[in-house]
Amino acid sequence: MHQEPMILYPAIDLLQGQCVRLHQGRYDQVTVYSSDPLAVARRFQAEGAAWLHVVDLDAARSGQMAHADLIARMRRETGLKIQTGGGIRTMAALERLLETHQLERAVLGTAAVKDRRFTEKALTRYPDRIAIGLDARDGMVCIEGWTKDSGLDVVAFAREMADLGAQTVIYTDIRRDGTMRGPALAGIRQLVDLGRLAVIASGGIGCQDDIEAVRQTGAAGVIVGKALYEGKVVLPSC
Repeated sequence: MHQEPMILYPAIDLLQGQCVRLHQGRYDQVTVYSSDPLAVARRFQAEGAAWLHVVDLDAARSGQMAHADLIARMRRETGLKIQTGGGIRTMAALERLLETHQLERAVLGTAAVKDRRFTEKALTRYPDRIAIGLDARDGMVCIEGWTKDSGLDVVAFAREMADLGAQTVIYTDIRRDGTMRGPALAGIRQLVDLGRLAVIASGGIGCQDDIEAVRQTGAAGVIVGKALYEGKVVLPSC
């Protein structure tokens, strides 16, 4: 089977207007990389990125979008395709991002777990512009900015989402996120092997070899944050 080239998504995580990284998703372990996220976006564009993965960390925790206008500016000023998540829990929020701001893809995390009706509606209306966020700790899905365990098994939940019409999932191993200790290859493979979803992997990338290892799983994409900011991975890497 012909496989499309894997896409590398540089990550920009926004917290109180700054570009940050959290260690294992913890809001009390923040590294600030830049107070000018637009400059970071422009740098990734100059280095050859095609997409950005932008997370509104304030919104992920509160459910209220905090950085939508800033993310829209990134789209306008760089021309890069943008995949964004964090606190998207209503149709109005989704329309604002996909219609008003014309971002390419929205990520549903907490809403996919807690509001099945909204998720079905979103997937029916925008089947190819929604990604379901599978944020996993020890094989279980976490929600609300990774602060709560949902009690749902990751693979079973992925199957349910595929049944609802999901085409893309973003799989993050929370224990590896921001650690550069290597990706969760077994977990990525499990989801790829379902054969029903494009899998974008996130968490733990520490070097170019890690990206190659993810590519070998058959993943459709890989999100890289800390390793890019610290010069361990260079763009374009795919």
